[in-house]
Amino acid sequence: MSQWEMRMSQRELHRVHVVRLTMEGRESVGEGAKLLGISARQMKRLRRKMREGGVGQLVHGNRGKAAWNKTRLPRLRKVIELARGRYQGLNDTHLSEKLKEKEQINLSRPTVRRALRAAGLAAVRKRGVKRHYKRRERKAQEGALLLWDGSPHRWFGEKFGEWSLMAAIDDATGKLVCGVFARQEDAQSYLTCLRQIVLKNGIPLAMYMDRHGIFRRNDDHWTVQEQLAGQQTPTQVTQALLALGVKPIFALSPQAKGRVERLFNTLQDRLVQELRLARITSPEQATLFVNGSFRTDFNARFAKPAREIQAAWRSLPKELDVERICSFRYEATVGNDNAVRLAGMILDIPAGPRRRGYAKARVELRQLLDGRWRVYYKNELLLETAPCAAQVPLRTLRRNYRSSKPRKIVAAKKPPPYFAYNARSRTGRYPGVPHN
Repeated sequence: MSQWEMRMSQRELHRVHVVRLTMEGRESVGEGAKLLGISARQMKRLRRKMREGGVGQLVHGNRGKAAWNKTRLPRLRKVIELARGRYQGLNDTHLSEKLKEKEQINLSRPTVRRALRAAGLAAVRKRGVKRHYKRRERKAQEGALLLWDGSPHRWFGEKFGEWSLMAAIDDATGKLVCGVFARQEDAQSYLTCLRQIVLKNGIPLAMYMDRHGIFRRNDDHWTVQEQLAGQQTPTQVTQALLALGVKPIFALSPQAKGRVERLFNTLQDRLVQELRLARITSPEQATLFVNGSFRTDFNARFAKPAREIQAAWRSLPKELDVERICSFRYEATVGNDNAVRLAGMILDIPAGPRRRGYAKARVELRQLLDGRWRVYYKNELLLETAPCAAQVPLRTLRRNYRSSKPRKIVAAKKPPPYFAYNARSRTGRYPGVPHN
């Protein structure tokens, strides 16, 4: 490269100019050294280099040379081959972690990102400009607030269709607390998730959720009992929360529960690939995987320590029946034949002490998560059925609602006038019509 083809920065051009001034006698060596911020001895070295080799000697010696820590080309080709093959679909950070853990290729995320972009592999997720929202301060204690929601996604790949993941995250630490897979977002999955949380960690103080019909009544139907009580009966999930003493908080927008939304952003990126690498394609196996090794690794990477060491989880009382609380609850009246009928199902109640009958009694029915039925009368267990042989998704049974909106009164049609016949005079007339 000739002197005229050399590219120099403004700092290097300034150094050449000052050295040339000292060589021409227009500046002293001491004054030139002060202008460059170097010692007089260093200035003499620069003068000697420029006198012997010209301007090119003042450029740094590493100019045009490869860096000593440059990643070798075969290594980068291996990374690109893995990114297009086994680890296809992983984002840059996730791919860097897998290369280090599984392939013993220790490269930084920027190096991996530059190699992928140079090879024409675009980013998995494009991040655009986001609207500004005010940040909400995290809770100080773990267990003070949990956020949960459901996310429909193709978790097991394109050919297995769309499944829903119901997950809960702790607000103070960002820990993944629980996850349950199901075909669609339903009350049974949330009750299962709540049961796992209570048995493993304890009872949280509050739950933050959206206004989905699973959590909040959004209808305008009122039964007579609800009208007398002045409030609608909560949903099955909210009834379980209130029975545990957990305060339900309903968000007004998706941005209000941004932490759980960002959780699903990460899970849709990482969990899909982890399930693929583990060759898991069933919801039962995926639920065990999420609540096992994946949750441990996820929390180790992303969880943060709470501001206060003391956790807010409430311990579970020994006398509390979690199976009964985390179930579907209904009320019914016992018939004269000591049988309870609900949605086409008949439950025969056995005789009580001293052959006591329960006809006309108001009882509580509980459908447990494993399909068993229980009948309670004033907290006394009257009947418990065996679990169902075929495990089918449980659904909330329909109720007899009464609309709170006033009925529209339609005026009845005026009946046609009847003909009054007088047999004695053999004459007839319409009522209200005088005789001629």
